[in-house]
Amino acid sequence: MSQTAILIADDHSMIRKGLKLYLQLNLGQDDLTEVGSCHEVMKELVKKKYTHLVLDILLADGSSLEIIPNIRRVYPNLQILIFSMQPAEVYAEALRQYQVNQYLSKTASEDEIIRVLTLFIHNQPQTVVLEGMTRRDNPFSALAPRELEVLHYVLQGLGTKGIAETLNLKMNTVSTIKTRIYEKTSAANIRELLELASLYNVNY
Repeated sequence: MSQTAILIADDHSMIRKGLKLYLQLNLGQDDLTEVGSCHEVMKELVKKKYTHLVLDILLADGSSLEIIPNIRRVYPNLQILIFSMQPAEVYAEALRQYQVNQYLSKTASEDEIIRVLTLFIHNQPQTVVLEGMTRRDNPFSALAPRELEVLHYVLQGLGTKGIAETLNLKMNTVSTIKTRIYEKTSAANIRELLELASLYNVNY
C-alpha cells in the first residue's frame, strides 16, 4: 500500500480523471482523491492527511490563491504542484511568497508532464521551479497576490461590492486594489483590461 496520499484539484473532471488514471496505472498510486473547488480542497485537507496536492490556479468557486496561504499555514509539509493553463510568469512571484515553487503548464508535452509528476510524487529535487521564471513584458507579472485575486473577479465582471463580499474585504480596499491593477497594467478601462488578459492568456 502506498504511503502517499494525493489530492487532485481541478475544475475539469476529465483532467482530474486523466491524472488519477495515470498515477494509478503508471506510478502505482492507490490513495487518490479528486475535487473541483477551493471549498472542497479545504474540506478534504481537514478530513485526512494528504502528502501531495496537484492544484490548478482557477477552480470552480474562485482562485486557489485565496486558499494557498491557509494551506501553507495549516499544512506546511504538504507538497504542492501547480498544474495550470495560466501563464507561469504572472503567478510566479505570488506563489513564491507562499513557498510554492513547482509549476507545470497543461500545455507541456505528455513526456514532460509525466516526468515532472513522477519526480513530484517521489519527492525528488525540484526540476520545474518558479525561481527561474522571467517577468518578460507581461503587464500582469507586477501584480501582488491580493491584486491577482481581485483581478480574477474584475475580469469576470463582478462589481466592487460583490468582490468585497466574496473576499471578505472592505469596499474601499477593493477600490484601491482595482486602481493599482489598472495602474500596473496601464489599462484605461475594463475593456482594455479584458483585451490584455486575452492577449497574455490570463484566463478567468
